[in-house]
Amino acid sequence: MSWLSDVEDDGEYSEYDESSVRQRPNPKGNKPRTKTRPEHKDSQTGRVYAVDRGRFSVLTGEGTPEERTLTATKARELPRGSIVTGDFVDLVGDTTGDEGSLARIVSVQERSSLLRRSADDTDSVERIIVANADQMLIVVAAANPEPRPRLVDRYLVAAYDAGITPILCLTKTDLQDPEEFLANFAGLELRVVRSTSLDFPLDELRALLDHHTTVAVGHSGVGKSTLVNALVPEAKRATGRVNDVTGRGRHTSSSTVSYRLDSGWIVDTPGVRSFGLGHVDPDNILRSFGDLARIAEECPRGCTHLPDAPDCAINEAAERGELGAIGMLRLDSLQRLLTTLA
Repeated sequence: MSWLSDVEDDGEYSEYDESSVRQRPNPKGNKPRTKTRPEHKDSQTGRVYAVDRGRFSVLTGEGTPEERTLTATKARELPRGSIVTGDFVDLVGDTTGDEGSLARIVSVQERSSLLRRSADDTDSVERIIVANADQMLIVVAAANPEPRPRLVDRYLVAAYDAGITPILCLTKTDLQDPEEFLANFAGLELRVVRSTSLDFPLDELRALLDHHTTVAVGHSGVGKSTLVNALVPEAKRATGRVNDVTGRGRHTSSSTVSYRLDSGWIVDTPGVRSFGLGHVDPDNILRSFGDLARIAEECPRGCTHLPDAPDCAINEAAERGELGAIGMLRLDSLQRLLTTLA
């Protein structure tokens, strides 16, 4: 028996006795919350193709007679920002797709890839651009605006980090010979598509995009949205012109939206002038250079593989002339990309 029980009769210490505190009644009769969530066995799977202020446009029954589009909201238990364009999700509620109907996304399925960027190179907080893409179409103008090799390097780093195959699409080649610019990427196994200001090689592009989910990225004003409109006329993406004074393009696309092709998807993204890589793991870049990655297995722990890295097996192989002309170009590309991160 506690000392409090011995003295509580005289009332001297009764005000400190917690056992006598009245429990506040629950006037609403609400049940306490539980961490156990319903299994939602009756849920349907859909692809998120657009996100707009807390509403998600979703395609269900893709490729079947039951295919339909619907609008959905996020379940309360899912964290903010957990659903992005390209996600495959599970839906419950009103999945009819009728006007005024609203389904609910209760879970996000495992992603095959995740393309991300950060605000700048010192920021490790990632901004997710698109999920489940397997190709990146890097759109670059040969002129007006001038091509930026270092920005393309950053796109390549992000693609390699995400495990996405990059494709380079050069526009406005009638205004400037692109060979000097393309020399920056001579060591990469990079597919290059060329177009003029008025004519896109649509058949070649459609063949490359067929059966793939391709995210289109590029500096403002390079013709990315114009290209998307040529591939998908019903997209009607806003296009702009390059400022004659600054040489910069004006942002026209303000959101990331997926558009369906005959067999595949093209994802248009807002034009950017910077692409932070604070979230990237350098090892993912090396893995994209399989021939050099195998040599790097002999490098000391923590090797940066940069030109001044001590005892770097790749640099030593280059000094011995074992890489060949193409290998040296690939090493130059690898070290430039790693320097971008450093």
